Amino acid sequence: MIEEAIKKVEPKVIEWRRAMHRHPELSFEEYWTSDYIEKALKEMNGIEISRPTETSVLGIIKGDHPGRKVGLRGDIDALPIQEDREELDFASEIDGVMHACGHDSHAAMLLGAASVLADNKDKIHGEIYLIFQHAEELPPGGAQEMVATGLFDDLDVVFAQHIMTSKPLGEIHIKSGAVTANSDQFELTINGQGGHASQPESSVDPLLLASRIVTQVQDIVSRIAGPLDNLVISVTNFNAGTGAKNVIPHTAELSGSVRSASKEIRELAREKIESVVKANCDIYGATYDLNYQYGYQAVMNDGTETARVKETLNNVFGEDRVIEQEMMMGGEDFGAFTENLPGVYILLGTYNEEKDYVYPHHHPKFGIDEEAFIDGVRAHVNVALDLGK
Repeated sequence: MIEEAIKKVEPKVIEWRRAMHRHPELSFEEYWTSDYIEKALKEMNGIEISRPTETSVLGIIKGDHPGRKVGLRGDIDALPIQEDREELDFASEIDGVMHACGHDSHAAMLLGAASVLADNKDKIHGEIYLIFQHAEELPPGGAQEMVATGLFDDLDVVFAQHIMTSKPLGEIHIKSGAVTANSDQFELTINGQGGHASQPESSVDPLLLASRIVTQVQDIVSRIAGPLDNLVISVTNFNAGTGAKNVIPHTAELSGSVRSASKEIRELAREKIESVVKANCDIYGATYDLNYQYGYQAVMNDGTETARVKETLNNVFGEDRVIEQEMMMGGEDFGAFTENLPGVYILLGTYNEEKDYVYPHHHPKFGIDEEAFIDGVRAHVNVALDLGK
């Protein structure tokens, strides 16, 4: 009966997804999207609906049997990217904004699961929280804001899934422990003393110092953190100079990204980056301003709950489709949930070369094979039913 209900809701899931794809909204601006989701939930059977923030939605389904509180999370925001798939009859209608990361599909699959579960309360143990989360794409992120409401403090477990165009259609990837990385950023200004290019000894050259810092911070990964510590430091911007070829500039600016998998390595990276900066500036008498920004925390899959979810997925999809996942060094604000709660985060493969669904996330030609959606609904429903017991 559950499987029949899942198959029956599939066309509606595609309809919901295409409507949201036409009307993408940026982080913290998801007014139309959240209203659309709320309206869809109101048409279902007895879901308690609230708005934790202006642009997020929470639905609660209470089962007929005692059990645990299980959260299912789907993010809903889009990206500032111009879509380049005009062949779609549901392409973005908003200039410069598109669902280039699949959050429209996440929201639609969660709506599909909500519809199935709402009609099968007799099979539900405990309560199911349907978390339609805003602003995953923009730090500090919507997850942190939702967690701060306290509405989810007594959840027993929270589950999320993300479509992944780098994984073949039909594959489901899962792992215990760190799934994504801590995602931090830094901005550095080196204040030297400008001068004439013919007399560098009379200046304090910030460009020289910045160049040394760029190379030396890379050594943190290979010579201070170990090869198994999952640390990536990338300097991505370097700005210095006036344009004149005979002028040593007064300042140089660097900025970049730091990705790590543990609190210890996260703190080590920050400490050593500043040590490198300070040591170089001290040698030549320069000063510096370092703005180090903590971003998303690593998503940590709870070992016990992940084992339960993996067993469910094996039973529903077959062990040949459930793949051991590799850790990703990308960021995901679902880490705000898993910092406080046992959580499980999986990847749903959607890569399909025959249909030209091969482009990476955040690409103007990003697309999703909609055949994957029924698997996403299936995962939400069966995980919610099993984890509630």
